[in-house]
Amino acid sequence: MTMPEQTRTNTDTSAERPLGDLGRRLATRRAQLGLTLPEAATRAGMATSYLKYLEEHPGAAPSRDALLGLADVLETTVSELAGAAVDLPPGLEQAARSPEFTELSTGECRFLLGTHGVGRIAVSTGSGPVVVPVNYSVVNGAIVFRTASGATPSLAVGRRVAFEVDRIDDAFSRGWSVLVRGRGRAVTDPAEARRLEDGAHSRPWAGGERELWVRVEPQVVTGRRITV
Repeated sequence: MTMPEQTRTNTDTSAERPLGDLGRRLATRRAQLGLTLPEAATRAGMATSYLKYLEEHPGAAPSRDALLGLADVLETTVSELAGAAVDLPPGLEQAARSPEFTELSTGECRFLLGTHGVGRIAVSTGSGPVVVPVNYSVVNGAIVFRTASGATPSLAVGRRVAFEVDRIDDAFSRGWSVLVRGRGRAVTDPAEARRLEDGAHSRPWAGGERELWVRVEPQVVTGRRITV
């Protein structure tokens, strides 16, 4: 079924000339949905070799119809695949006609947290509460991230903090969020810091020296999901 956002792109010639790294976005979204190359290609009505070409060649420029088909199969929009919405906040689409709001169980929350990625840490400062994004991992049930001494995320050390992670699907007006409340502490044991370094999901996107590991032990974990 063609989505509203995709229908609008029928009159948008920019859809014929993708913006950004289309191949990486295709591969990443396909992996998020757990689809193999042949599965995604078959559903989109194209040859597996052609989809492989699109994913591996940054200069590939598929037709408008091909983009529409891929966006439908990958449950997203042409704008998202093309990178045109990269600087826009999530949630710009309209609410679904019949949304359902549900509370997530603790197990579901911990599973979603374990997918790693980017979350937001809320800390108290002298001028009031501040929320900043951090690259995080989950190790033995705890939230861990690296930061620099004196940086805003380092204010979590020795204090009660909140940590939030979410996923917004604009194409279908659905998503989920998980909120963790607990106390932050600095990882001072060199052996533990090395283990975290070796097992880190990714390096901080902000770059630079981030020598301080912070660990947040969850005390309260809650979550919610909006489905259609």
